[in-house]
Amino acid sequence: MTLSPRRRTILFTLVLTATILNLVDRQIIAVLKPVIAADLGWTDNDYGTLAAWFQGAAAFALLFTGWIVDRLGVKWANPLGVITWSVAAIAHGWARTMGQFILCRAALGATEAMGTPAAIKTIATIFPPEKRSFGFGMSNAIGSIGAILTPLVIPVVAMWWGWRAAFLVGGGLGLIWGAAWLLATRGVDFGDRGAESTRAAPLAGIGAVLKHRRTWAIAIAKVLSDATWWLLLFWMPDFFNRMFGLSGLELGPPLAVAYGCGAVGAFFAGWIATRLIAAGRSVNAVRKGSMLVAALLVTPVPLALGVTDYWSAVALLGLAIGAHQAFSTNLFALIADVTPGAEVGRVTSFGAFCGNLGGMAIVKVAGLLLTWGLGYTPLFLFAAISYLLAVGVIQLMIPRIERGEEMGGPAWAPGH
Repeated sequence: MTLSPRRRTILFTLVLTATILNLVDRQIIAVLKPVIAADLGWTDNDYGTLAAWFQGAAAFALLFTGWIVDRLGVKWANPLGVITWSVAAIAHGWARTMGQFILCRAALGATEAMGTPAAIKTIATIFPPEKRSFGFGMSNAIGSIGAILTPLVIPVVAMWWGWRAAFLVGGGLGLIWGAAWLLATRGVDFGDRGAESTRAAPLAGIGAVLKHRRTWAIAIAKVLSDATWWLLLFWMPDFFNRMFGLSGLELGPPLAVAYGCGAVGAFFAGWIATRLIAAGRSVNAVRKGSMLVAALLVTPVPLALGVTDYWSAVALLGLAIGAHQAFSTNLFALIADVTPGAEVGRVTSFGAFCGNLGGMAIVKVAGLLLTWGLGYTPLFLFAAISYLLAVGVIQLMIPRIERGEEMGGPAWAPGH
């Protein structure tokens, strides 16, 4: 496959836009939680249950979405994912009972599970290896715009037309995106479908990648790091509402700034890693060093519990979010570094499956702890050490990182 610079730019822009829509659709319910809870009588435990259903559905769908992405190829996997999750988002606008909301959240989680493996495989397909760190960094950075825009725009939509309209607007944008992708990829053969993409190994089920320690290292790191990410993504609006009395339009600026730190962290992580590798630093040193620095930057997060003004809390939580995105950028790049191209979708989705299980557990536990009156202290203490534990697991299970493509096969074997 040969893409012109213009076509590559268009496709990459659409990939970035899809990640924005992914975050917007999943975050609408978090931003509007105080309004919807008051209207429908939800408790903290009810909200935690909804979040857990979303995470659980996403987790189990990820057991299959990587295979689907590898099988369909990026040309068809991308619109399939975006259009189906947009329909699920729109359905929230008609939900009234807890059971209906559970179905909508489960459907949204299952369909949004196409997003991560499709984006990672698309970037790995359209960019050469030496530019992928930048691509992953930009994807995480621009994707964070969804988390920035949601608390700024969605409360305004809800104020004008009601909270149900917010879901209709978010989902409608995804349907427009699907049409744009199909137009942009007319005549493009990515050469990444089924057997056409398996020069080094046959395309098989998820079990084919589970025999490698590199897969389990990535999976455990995703459980530990994503648990904190999902905790902040689903519960940070409630934290500011509970601790500082912010709601509605008041939540917009602090949430936008905090999530904006995620964009900064992702961009600089990708840019710095690319520059260091281009300067001759080893992939092993760059990836592990970057993740260790990010892990250390998360450790002050429990201090947010003791500050008296919400902007100090924004600074601390924003630092943690930026560090997470820096960590995540290098973790996704690690997948592409150590995994043969034909297995990238499945390894990515299995890692995301495990990460979503961690998220499912933490969001439900958060609802229970808050219902029991224990507050955010135990949750933030876990967050402070979760990334350091993930770095330790990676070092233990992948003592040296070498690129799978350069090795011509599996990137980990005993002695590597």
